[in-house]
Amino acid sequence: MLALLLILIPLVTGCVTFLLKQGSAAKIWSLLASVATLGVSIAAAVDKDASARTFKGDWLSDLGASFSLHIDGMGAILVLLTGISLVLVLVSTYHNTYKNPSVYYGLMLLSQAGLMGVFLAADGLLFYFFWELALIPVYFLSSGWGGERRIQVTFKFFIYTFVGSLIMLVGLLYLYALNPESSFALESLYRVHLTPDQQDILFWMFFVAFAIKMPIFPFHTWQPDTYEQSPTSVTMILSGVMVKMGLLGVIRWVVPIFPEAVHHFENVVIGLSVVGMVYASLIAFRQDDLKRMVAYSSIAHIGLMCAAVFSSSQIGFQGVLVQLFNHGINIIGLWIVIDAIEQRLGTRKMSELGGLATTAPSLAILLVIMSLANVALPLTNAFIGEFLMFDGLYQFNVWYMAFAGLSIILGAVYTLRMVQMVIYGKENALTSTMPDLKLNQKLMLAGITILIIVYGVYPEPLFRMTEETVHAIIAQLK
Repeated sequence: MLALLLILIPLVTGCVTFLLKQGSAAKIWSLLASVATLGVSIAAAVDKDASARTFKGDWLSDLGASFSLHIDGMGAILVLLTGISLVLVLVSTYHNTYKNPSVYYGLMLLSQAGLMGVFLAADGLLFYFFWELALIPVYFLSSGWGGERRIQVTFKFFIYTFVGSLIMLVGLLYLYALNPESSFALESLYRVHLTPDQQDILFWMFFVAFAIKMPIFPFHTWQPDTYEQSPTSVTMILSGVMVKMGLLGVIRWVVPIFPEAVHHFENVVIGLSVVGMVYASLIAFRQDDLKRMVAYSSIAHIGLMCAAVFSSSQIGFQGVLVQLFNHGINIIGLWIVIDAIEQRLGTRKMSELGGLATTAPSLAILLVIMSLANVALPLTNAFIGEFLMFDGLYQFNVWYMAFAGLSIILGAVYTLRMVQMVIYGKENALTSTMPDLKLNQKLMLAGITILIIVYGVYPEPLFRMTEETVHAIIAQLK
């Protein structure tokens, strides 16, 4: 029943939010709904009762589809991330004002419901349904509350994701047609016998959709513009949680169903991922806009995760599953600080900032912590995941690992450059009156800091949560 509640709570409360006339009521209602979802997410992560972690109901049975949900280790870590993320977003932006707040908060809750469905779906058709449900609210949020170029950027985002989703749907229907059991059930699709040619074709039909969503090079061009033009609260969800849809798709759907094609194209995908890591890191170094810098940084981090998945090593998979959670937490922390700067000063340009260590010491300290976690400093939560992923890549090919390792150096350079330009140096007319963080922002960033330190020193709970999933993935690849 927990699996069903994770979808029902944000779905029902999101629909109710549209009916609330007062903006303050919509804000409080959505926050309470997100806290309730977080409570269920925590329960799902710690509850080992199989009946509570599984739900199956009738849904399009004539087509061989069912409303089937299952919480495995990867699902548990992602629903926990999704539950935490929306609370972080809503609390940290609590004092922000939005036009049509009832619609805004309703769409945020509906996007959470869609994300939960993607992470829990154990049926192909249901997975596709939630894949679209998660994206549709984001289209409206970005186009309705974004920046000056929001319409053209959102249209580009729509075209990319729509084309990828359409290709995946055709691939899903083709896979269903090849299934002698005439079922969309995930376990049934795992048993479908495919020829090497069929695997190759279906691999690309699924992988392109997931590659766009992550995104990896060369499918990434929608991402920096979308992150820049979307309201920062939406960017937090996009970069912290929604990109994980693509990684989950690869791990849950591509790797187990098309293992021969994975081995066949592993060098192609790893090559694209590694090139993207270095390319994005170089572009990030040249950015003046904080949002665009973090956007390109995210491409580099996701590229490493994708490369580690296709290294097909147990240690690499373990690193990816741990990093799914840690990357999401860390990047949301960065976005909270960036949003605080933009709301107070009306700019995100690093060249216009400086001296915030004097005028806003709490913001400065917390930005340094988030930045060090972003570059995977030892004893921060990101270190162990990146270490394991690089180890997995090293076991696959030392040259891939060496080239990908350039992103570590570049990441440290552009991140520390950002810290230097924003925090240190002399105050200017703009930053001299910069107020410090508000209490709600301090609380959320303090919570993220605790997670960064705890999981940096003691990541064992994340390992235990995902260990069974890792063993299952490796078994399917053999």
